[in-house]
Amino acid sequence: MISLRYHIVSITAVFLALAVGVVLGSTAISGRLLSGLNDDKSALGEEVSALQAERNALDARLADSDRFATSVGPLAVKGQLAERTVVVVTTADARPDDRDALTELLRAAGATVTGEVQLTESFADPDKGDQLLNLVARLQPAGTQLPTGADPGTRAGALLGALLLIGKDDNQPQATPDETAAALGGLASAGFVKPGQDLRPAQLTVVLTGGAVQGDSAADRAATVARFASQLDRSGAGTVLAGGSGSADGTGAVGVARADTAATSVLSTVDNLDTASGRVVAVLALREQLEGRAGRYGVAGNAEGTAPGAAG
Repeated sequence: MISLRYHIVSITAVFLALAVGVVLGSTAISGRLLSGLNDDKSALGEEVSALQAERNALDARLADSDRFATSVGPLAVKGQLAERTVVVVTTADARPDDRDALTELLRAAGATVTGEVQLTESFADPDKGDQLLNLVARLQPAGTQLPTGADPGTRAGALLGALLLIGKDDNQPQATPDETAAALGGLASAGFVKPGQDLRPAQLTVVLTGGAVQGDSAADRAATVARFASQLDRSGAGTVLAGGSGSADGTGAVGVARADTAATSVLSTVDNLDTASGRVVAVLALREQLEGRAGRYGVAGNAEGTAPGAAG
C-alpha cells in the first residue's frame, strides 16, 4: 500500500526536477541571448567605425575645398566691386572670423569698406521693440521719411539706411554728419547698436549674422533682422544678408527673409558664410545687387543655387 509519505516524496521530486529543468533551460537561453547581443554589439561597432571613417574622409575633403576656395577667392572676386563702397553690419551672433575674412575679400574685390556697425542683442529683443520704435522716430534725420505703421526692424532699417548709405540716385549722403553722429549716439546710448570708428556712408551693405536664433522668441528675433536687412536694401544700391550654418532655418534670419517673397525680390541672401566659398559668393551677390538683381545662394534646401549664375 502506497503511504502518504511516498506521495509527498514523489511530488517533491517532480517539483525539484521541474526547478532544475527551468534553471538549466534558462541558463542555456541566457547564453544564447548573450551571445546574440554580443554579435549585435560587434556589428554595430563595426558600422559606427565605418561611418566615422566616412565622416572623417568627408571632413578632410571639405577642409581641402575650403583651403582651395580661400586661396582662389581673391582671384575670383578681383575687380567685381572696383571703386565701390561697402558698410558692414553685424549681429551679436555673427562670427568675428567670418567678418574679418569677408572684409579682406571685399577689399580684394576693389571695394572700400567704410566702417562697421554691430546690432546688439537688445536690437532684436521683442520686449524692447516699442522702445526702439519710439527712439527711431525721435532720431529721424530732417528730410527723410520712415515707413508708417511698420515693425521695429523695418523702421530701424530705414533710419540706419539713411545714416549708413548714400542715395542710389544721386550718390549723396542722406543725412548730415551731425545728424548721423547724433542718431548713432542715441541708438548706442540706448544699447541697440555699437558703431565703429570713422564710419562713413557707403553705396552697398552686407549684413552678417550667425546661424539659427536660439532661445525664447527666436522666430521674432530672426524676423527683426530679416526685415531690417530688407529695408536697408531699399535705402541704397543693394544689400546682402549672409549667415552661417543654420541661418536658413525657420528661426534663422536668412530663412525668414527667404520665406518672404517681398524680401527675396530685392534682397540677396547667402546661407554658408562660415565657409570660404560662401564668403566669395557674398561678394559676388553684392555685385549682382549693383546690377539690380537678387538671389538666394548657399547649400540649404531653400537656396536657388550655390552662386550667382549657378543652377540649383
